Order: sequence, then structure tokens, then C-alpha cells
Amino acid sequence: MSVLVTGGAGYIGAHMLLALQAAGEKAVALDDLSVGSRALVPPGVPLIIADVGDKETLARVFADYDVTEVIHFAGSILVPESLIHPLSYYRNNTANTLALLEACVDAGIRRFIFSSTAAVYGTPDSVPVSESAPFRSITPYGGSMAMSERILSDAATAHGISFITLRYFNVAGADPKGRAGEIGKPTHLIKVAAQIAVGVRHEELQIYGADYPTPDGTAIRDYVHVADIADAHLSALSRLRNGGESATLNVGYGRGYSVREVIEAIERVIGRPIPQKIAPRRAGDPPQLIADGAAIRRVLNWRPRYD
Repeated sequence: MSVLVTGGAGYIGAHMLLALQAAGEKAVALDDLSVGSRALVPPGVPLIIADVGDKETLARVFADYDVTEVIHFAGSILVPESLIHPLSYYRNNTANTLALLEACVDAGIRRFIFSSTAAVYGTPDSVPVSESAPFRSITPYGGSMAMSERILSDAATAHGISFITLRYFNVAGADPKGRAGEIGKPTHLIKVAAQIAVGVRHEELQIYGADYPTPDGTAIRDYVHVADIADAHLSALSRLRNGGESATLNVGYGRGYSVREVIEAIERVIGRPIPQKIAPRRAGDPPQLIADGAAIRRVLNWRPRYD
């Protein structure tokens, strides 16, 4: 028996593989390497290089590795990019999730964990935002993930699939042992600011909007350590194996920090200012997004280690 991790050569998928290894689980990674890297896949984990929408390859992997559960990370996740290439996002996220689920049904796989996003909420009426808040996606990224959630829910009802959908807030950080982290050219605040701080990037840090209706005018987010995200998936896997009901859960710490607060924290560590400039707001960025994390603590007994 093994767990298939789609997007296993990517940022979050690689941390999931490390967590599965530490738990003594057999895992296999599937990734097309369009964004991920072979170097992130832990030694001893088989890597299948393929598109997650390739149903023939999926059927072969399911059989060859005796896959009993799927943890689905593969997809496109950049909000600004989704506004420029919406059709690509609906293909990579929605259509490929549909194909993956069809392959699961054909192979008799009945446990599925889906990596979703707080972007499905768009600009919520209030924060913290709970799982009962309506879908109000303001970007193709959020829309594609909301559609994928609906497809999963409908497939689960029709085909007896047990699932956990985890809606992440802002994922940050890296493996504490240095075995995995973000790769490529990062777009997320903490990684960009850290690279500028240590001289990997020689540029000003762009603050996208300083006129939001927040205390200091910059956007507020709920940042969650990637290792805690992986732990949440392990807890979800345990719940499904023990016959627990399907659930959709936020993954966040329940409090937010503004862009300026993040920058000031890094400046305190390095003892000097980070060069920065105010840029226009980016389309698709809500003023603040903070999780109501009560449900995941109750349902999965999840307790963050890196809060």
C-alpha cells in the first residue's frame, strides 16, 4: 500500500513526502517538473514524471504501487498569473482534477485529500473567515479551485469517496532541517523579503498597495508554516483511514500580519532596513484574509508546531 502525492516535486508536495517518510508511510510522487524539481523529492521515493491529467499513466501508477490514497497538490497557484492566463488555470487545476478523480474511481481508490485555498473566499464579508463562508472567488485561481472542490464533493457522493479538503491560507517557511523549500523565482512576500535581506536579490521590495482599509494600509494575511501544512495532511490521512467523515477545513493560525509587520520582523532580525517601495495594488488581492481555525483543531486535533 502506498500514498500517491501529486505535485510531489513541488514546494508543499516535497514537505508532504518528508512527513510521510517520517511517519513510516510508503509514498510515490507524480510531477511533470514544470515547476517542481527532482532535487526536492526525498531519496527512496519513486518519482513518476507525468501530467496529473494523464489517466493512462495514473492507472498504471495506481496498479504498480498499490496506491490506496491520493494527496493532490499538483496545479497552478499564482494569483496574478491566473488573471493573465485563466484558461491555463482552469485546465491545470479543474480539468486535471476531474481527470485524476475519474482515474481514482476507475481504480477503486476511495480516500482523497485535496489541496485547496482560501482564495475561494475572495474578499469575505468578515474575518476570521469560516468554512461556511460563501464562494466569492475574485480570480481564476480561486475560481478553478472552487470548481474543483465542487467536482470532488459530487464525485464523493456518487462514488463513495471519503475526502478531506484543506483550504490553505498563506503558506510560508521551509523544512527545519533544510531538506526542502521554495524553488525558482519566488513571488511570496516572506521568501522575497528574505532573499533581499541576505543579498540573493538586489532590488527594492515591492509593497503592493499601502491604501487598504487596515491599520497600516497594507494587506493582512494569515501565514502558515509549510511543515504544519504537511502535518495537517497526515492528520487528515489518519482520519480517513479510521473511517472519519469527509470534511472541508481551513488551515491557518487564526491571526494575521500586515506586509509592513512582516518586513519589520525581518528588519529586526538582520538589524537594518530592507529597501522597499510602494507599488500599485495587485488585482485579486483582498485587504485581509484570516482563517477561523476552530474546525481543523476540533476535527483533526491539529496543533501547529511552528506557529
